[in-house]
Amino acid sequence: MFHQDRAFRTEEKKAESVSGTILRLSRYFRRYWLMMLGVAVFIIAGTYMQVLVPDLTGQVVDCYLTPYVAGSNASQATSGQLPLDMPLQDEPGARSGAASNCWYTTADPQATAEETIAGIGGLVLIIVGLYIGNALFSGLSFYMMRWSGFHVLRDLRAQVFRHVHNLSLGYFTKHEAGDVMSRFTNDIDTLNQAIGFALIQVLQGGLLIVWIIYEMFSKSVPFSLITLITLPLMFIATRWFSAQARKAFRQARQEIGSVNADLQESFSSVREVQAFSREDENIKQFRIGNAANRDANILAQAYTSALAPTLEALGYISLAIVASVGGILLLTDGSLMGTTMSLGLIITFIAYTQQFNRPVQQISVLWTNVQSAIAGAERIFGLLDDKVDLTDKEDAVAIPKIEGSVRFENVWAEYNPGEPVLKGIDIEADPGKTVAIVGPTGAGKTTIINLLPRFWDIKEGKITIDGFDVRDVKMESLREQIGLVLQDTFLFSDTVMNNIRYGRPSATDAEVVEAAQLARADDFITLLEDGYDTVLGERGAGLSQGQRQLLAIARVALTNPRILILDEATSSVDTRTERKIQTALDQMLQGRTSFVIAHRLSTIRNADELLVLNQGVIIERGNHTDLLEDKGFYYDLYMSQFRRQIEGEDVAKEIGETGEFLVLGD
Repeated sequence: MFHQDRAFRTEEKKAESVSGTILRLSRYFRRYWLMMLGVAVFIIAGTYMQVLVPDLTGQVVDCYLTPYVAGSNASQATSGQLPLDMPLQDEPGARSGAASNCWYTTADPQATAEETIAGIGGLVLIIVGLYIGNALFSGLSFYMMRWSGFHVLRDLRAQVFRHVHNLSLGYFTKHEAGDVMSRFTNDIDTLNQAIGFALIQVLQGGLLIVWIIYEMFSKSVPFSLITLITLPLMFIATRWFSAQARKAFRQARQEIGSVNADLQESFSSVREVQAFSREDENIKQFRIGNAANRDANILAQAYTSALAPTLEALGYISLAIVASVGGILLLTDGSLMGTTMSLGLIITFIAYTQQFNRPVQQISVLWTNVQSAIAGAERIFGLLDDKVDLTDKEDAVAIPKIEGSVRFENVWAEYNPGEPVLKGIDIEADPGKTVAIVGPTGAGKTTIINLLPRFWDIKEGKITIDGFDVRDVKMESLREQIGLVLQDTFLFSDTVMNNIRYGRPSATDAEVVEAAQLARADDFITLLEDGYDTVLGERGAGLSQGQRQLLAIARVALTNPRILILDEATSSVDTRTERKIQTALDQMLQGRTSFVIAHRLSTIRNADELLVLNQGVIIERGNHTDLLEDKGFYYDLYMSQFRRQIEGEDVAKEIGETGEFLVLGD
């Protein structure tokens, strides 16, 4: 586990724009447009109710309290109790502002105390009703948004999962499994946290801000300009802190992906770690990655945390400006600005300012989730944007049941541009024939068998099966007729029965048992605690390597493929087990076109044709006997490697005939 030195980490450095990411994410909600329409309606209705409250509060003052006091002052002034030069307000709505919009009832300066209290009580009840209605609509919009969000996340996970399965094997040689898994878990989880309360608050807060600005300007343009004097500073602060936070959160998402990759690798290689006493080094490397993740998250939180108090301070400054300027205008009767001013209008603007500052501060707090979600969405979309380089052609056809005639015609292949692995390979395999491929490590043997089921595409040349170019047929129809047994067997955390049945889910229990008997796996399966119903551990934990290999052979036997590929299929079993399953392999090879890669002579010496591969070129071909007589490259390989196997097999056979048992390195 070398966290700092991994050159193949290809995390995208340049992120999409925020607007582009949000727009792309919003497209997933189109399917649930009816629920989203309900969310929009409830948000608008709830916002309208919030906007009405400051206006009604101003009406309480201008439409009831001020006229009532004015009427009382008039009667007191005529009796000599008040100075005659005290400004009176004998006509309702004499000043501009909220008093000119008394929509609940008509204000009357001569109203009695009971009438004024009744009017105020009516407005208070309306305000309370608005608060209750806003709470109800907010709850409904939150529920509908969460419902839609959970469905969108389900669809997004399914799309990512499908996309990953469509990526070629080459993608996974350059990307760590743990990092890809992090896209499914951590990055989508950040979206889950944002889609709901945070998103509702941001949307409703944004709408409330715009609506309040509109209401301010509709009542007094000069006073609105003074009230919003700090708005540009809020915008600049929000934009700068958000940009810095988004970069930090993007880095945090990358670091947590690296941490997950290290965890996955460390857990998968726990045996190697303990065998080489690398626990301390792995822990040290994990601490480095974990510290990088911590630092990135702290930096992101620092920026988002600094935004809230900055906006709060600017909000208090705005509130002080409204109160101070409003008071001056009220004392001067608006002469400084050429407009009239009422106490109710000042109270309305103070309430507007408070309402304006509240969503701004809420958005700044919730912006942490939003920024993290945007960073997570960028990584998810980055994965979805990775090109699927192996796809079916638009006119691809399903290949019919094949006979097994395979042709490689001048095939060139490469993993990295300009670095060919195979150079002009020509192979002819008639139906039912067995072709064995031998050669030193890195010669290109595995590449040949990867090209046949089209796990990779060739650079030049042509590969045909029964005359069909493998690039012209649907991959599913091709691969379901090819059986593959690899050296590294993968078993699932499921029952033995289901592991064998994996390639053919419709198979009956009797057919599974028959396949296991064919692979000589039935003997050890019946000795397991629950037999075929035994649940295996991860990757077949609890079984020996040889037993896992037998299950893999049984799995392929159950599918009854027309083309069989064995890539070191018996390299992980001892000599006795190899002889035990060789009969099963011979039976499986009958009537099938087979390609065998092996380092053990027993699996290749009976092949119809031997291909000797070196540095991507077939340098010798023929049968086992002829190639030995030629005393070329294969002869040298046989003398250095296979001859010792023959001597070992002869000894094992001799011991077996005497009734003694020999178990070798299972």
